[in-house]
Amino acid sequence: MFISLGACGATLAGGALALRLRDRLHLILAFSAGAIIALAFFDLLPEAIKIGSSTFEPASVLAIAAVGFFGYTVLDRMILLHAHHDGGAGPAEGALVERQWAGAGSLSVHSLMDGFAIGVAFRASPGIGIVVAAAVLAHDCSDGMNTVNLVLKNGGSTKQAFRWLFTDALAPVVGAAASLVVSLPSSAISSLLGLFAGFFLYIGASDLLPESFHAHPKFLTTLMTLFGAGLLYVVARLAG
Repeated sequence: MFISLGACGATLAGGALALRLRDRLHLILAFSAGAIIALAFFDLLPEAIKIGSSTFEPASVLAIAAVGFFGYTVLDRMILLHAHHDGGAGPAEGALVERQWAGAGSLSVHSLMDGFAIGVAFRASPGIGIVVAAAVLAHDCSDGMNTVNLVLKNGGSTKQAFRWLFTDALAPVVGAAASLVVSLPSSAISSLLGLFAGFFLYIGASDLLPESFHAHPKFLTTLMTLFGAGLLYVVARLAG
């Protein structure tokens, strides 16, 4: 529970940084795109394959991730299809709010699973718990940034961004508390991680990345995307 409070603080710190640099949002979006895609490739998918190795073939885990990706695609397209302005200029306010819920909500549920993972790992052994906690703390700062950026990018106010940030920050604490009374089979955890990987691949590649490049210098935004991906890769390797 103490370490889950540290995860809460790391998430808040990342979100506060994103809010402070709001006038350079395209650079933060570019960093977040690289970070969230790298999170799927270098953290969630390898963990899903490892945890589900006794139940699933690696191809099955990747298929679950594909279901998450294309399921999120359908959700996103359906929101846009039913919520355009009459003039067809772009998504209406209701659509933007729904995209805030879908994107920031996915990150918050992921943070909930992070806290749950910390609790389960420490129940297995202190050594495993420390490794898992280090991994969670390392990328929770990025999660906070990603949550704020998704809200701001979809027309949300600073107040709405703060609400989602606090939701995301409290999620690992709730997850850690839940781990004291609830246990999931490895197959269920593997499936959830695979789904989240698909969600985040879509959010990063189809939402954050194109927006960061829109009407802004390409070199610097590309550099920030690669920096975000590289940083998460290093964190995942060190934590592993």
